[in-house]
Amino acid sequence: NDLLPADITGTSVFDQKAGTFSFHKGPVFSNFLLADELNRATPKTQSALLQAMEEGQVTSDGRTYELPKPFFVVATQNPLEQTGTFALPESQLDRFLMRMEIGYPDRDSERALLLGQERTSLIEKFNSGWSADTLLAMQDAAGRVHASKAIADYVLDILAKSREHGKQGLSPRAGLGIMKAARAWAFMEGRSMVIPEDVQATAPAVINHRLWWLRESLQERSPMATARDLVLSVPVR
Repeated sequence: NDLLPADITGTSVFDQKAGTFSFHKGPVFSNFLLADELNRATPKTQSALLQAMEEGQVTSDGRTYELPKPFFVVATQNPLEQTGTFALPESQLDRFLMRMEIGYPDRDSERALLLGQERTSLIEKFNSGWSADTLLAMQDAAGRVHASKAIADYVLDILAKSREHGKQGLSPRAGLGIMKAARAWAFMEGRSMVIPEDVQATAPAVINHRLWWLRESLQERSPMATARDLVLSVPVR
């Protein structure tokens, strides 16, 4: 909660000998950015990620700096009812492709957690699975997975369903996110085309954080479950 925007994007530092300013890049200049407890940062600091997540670049003092590729942002957030949290605005939430619910581990997993090694020591054993070039090639291949007009109409029906009864429905960006996630899911399943099951598997995670009216409709159900119901209520043509 004490971070400033420049602590994320970077800041210009004056070089007394040269008499000029030089830009010192912040932690956002990485392939993988992990923002732990993002909603403990003030809205001004949260906004430092808007351009980075949308455009893959950072502008400072009139100059634009490209971020490395590939670029991923993964963030966690605390429940809003906890002290010292700031709700993420819609524009910030919309930058995240998905929101996942972690929940509690099952009993066997939690026992292994209690009896296992110190968690921080496991970081030292991590090895790189793929190179940056391999990830970029996989992203390109996933983006070329075929999606038919019927699949596009199915996604449009989901968007239209969310906008019924004058509610604040899903934006076109959400539709693009659903298509992107469905293509990636089909690619991971080894298929060259998207099927409705790919949309159903990924859409709830794509839309559950974008529907603000879900908060009013929730009782004992989670946003993910309610989003899943919305998706499954739309018939496949």
